[in-house]
Amino acid sequence: MFVEHLPDDRGQAHTLEAFTAALLLVTGLIFATQATAVTPLSASTSNQHVENQAAIAAQDVLTTTEASGDLKSALLYYDDGFVGAENRYYTGLPNASHPLHDPLREAFDARRIAFDVDVYYPAADGDGVDRTRLIDMGTPSDNAATASTQVALYGDDRFGAGGEYTLAENGSRRYFAAPVGGGDTLYTVAEVRITAWQM
Repeated sequence: MFVEHLPDDRGQAHTLEAFTAALLLVTGLIFATQATAVTPLSASTSNQHVENQAAIAAQDVLTTTEASGDLKSALLYYDDGFVGAENRYYTGLPNASHPLHDPLREAFDARRIAFDVDVYYPAADGDGVDRTRLIDMGTPSDNAATASTQVALYGDDRFGAGGEYTLAENGSRRYFAAPVGGGDTLYTVAEVRITAWQM
């Protein structure tokens, strides 16, 4: 018995469908990779890691310099502006004689991490909080990390380039923070805040 075979176009149709599907898949992948550009500031696991490391480094600097007395010395290294600063505050790493030079260089500068250091303290009128810049290296990025600690300053603490003044005698005239008043011993409590971010 003889069976007649008619021409079958289904093989060509399947091949065309497979080719079209592959073309759509490749086009979609190309579009997706072009639409999501990855930059150094894009949120990613590595950026989160850098932010965490900067936060740890900032807290370590504050903890160790407070324990050694260098943080307090840095706050007292002031005479109508921080000593050796061009704009009353530093615009980069302070000079080598500054108490915070070595800790900040090791924690941030050597790793190409920018940082700001600000000092917050009770306002002179007793209403609110004032801020003085210690170091300003620019505007922090969105993923900047911060750490802070408080430092108590007393009336008999000496400030100036050579420690020539005491806060109790000359603080209201030459020092950036006014006395909190009411006590002969405590002058004020300052909060030192470091903000660090990847350059």
